Amino acid sequence: MGAHGLNIVVGIATTGRAETLARTIDLLAQQTRLPDRLVICPATAGDVDASVLERFPKPASIVQGPVGLPAQRNKILSAAFPADIIVFFDDDFFAEPDYLANLENIFVAHPDVVGVTGALLADGAQGPGLSVEQGLQILRSSQQGSNPAQGDFLDCYGAYGCNMAFRLNCIELNGIWFDENLPLYGWQEDIDFSHRLLPYGRIAKSAALRGVHLGIKLGRTSGVRFGYSQIANPVYLIAKGTMSRRNAGKLMCRNLAANSVRCLYPEPWIDRKGRLKGNVLALIDMALGRISPLRIVQL
Repeated sequence: MGAHGLNIVVGIATTGRAETLARTIDLLAQQTRLPDRLVICPATAGDVDASVLERFPKPASIVQGPVGLPAQRNKILSAAFPADIIVFFDDDFFAEPDYLANLENIFVAHPDVVGVTGALLADGAQGPGLSVEQGLQILRSSQQGSNPAQGDFLDCYGAYGCNMAFRLNCIELNGIWFDENLPLYGWQEDIDFSHRLLPYGRIAKSAALRGVHLGIKLGRTSGVRFGYSQIANPVYLIAKGTMSRRNAGKLMCRNLAANSVRCLYPEPWIDRKGRLKGNVLALIDMALGRISPLRIVQL
C-alpha cells in the first residue's frame, strides 16, 4: 500500500500485442508508488509472456475469459476485489513514474470523486500510432520539463479508456459492470461505464496523471466492424440513457462525414472504405429496426 493506505490494483486487457505489453509492464514496475497487484486479461494465452509477470515486483496474475474489451475488463474487475481502486491501462499506455502516487493523492483529497482519467502527452490513436521508442522519448522529454499544475483538476464528460481509475466500493455497491453488449473493441464502453457511475460521484480529469498512449494498430477490430460500431453503439447508448441524443448525433455525423470524405484518399493506417461500409450497414439496420452492437460479430 502507498502512503495513504489505499490498495490499488492495475488491470490490463490485451490482445495481439505481447511485445508492447511487456514494455508497458516493465515501465509499470518503475512507478514511484507501485500497484499492490497487477491483473492481466489476455484474449489468448499467447498475448502475454508469463516471464514478464514473474519479474514484476508485486503480485501479478493472469485471468482469462470471453474475448472482447468489456468482457476482459469485467474479468479484471472480478479479480480485483477486495481493493480500493482499480486502474485500467491499455496495453500500449506508458504512464509517467509518479502516475500512481498522484492517483492515490487524488482519491484521498477528493472523496466525492468516483472516477478519474489522466492527461495525454501524446495520443497515437489520433494518427498512425507511435512506436515504443517514440513513446519512451516523449516520456523522457516530459520528465525533463516542468511539473504540471496540481490545480488542473476538472470534471469531465467521461474517462478515457486507455487510462482510467475508479473506486471499487462504488462499483461493487451499485453492481456496475462493463456492458458486454458492446462486443470486441467495445467502442464507447468507457463513456458508458463512466456515466453509470455519475449518480454516485464525480468523474474528473487531472493534469497530474500523465502518460503516452501509443495507439498501436495491431489487435484492432476490422474496418467494417468498427464502422458499424460507430453508428450502432451510440444508438444503443441513447436507448440506455448513458449518451445524450446530441452527443451521439454529433459523434455519428462526424464519423460518417470523415469516412465519406477520406475514403477517396484514405490514411494508410485507417480502412476508411471498410468503415464507411460499416456505417452504411448500420444505417440500413437502423432503418429496418434491427440495429444492435452485437451485429458486428456476424460481419
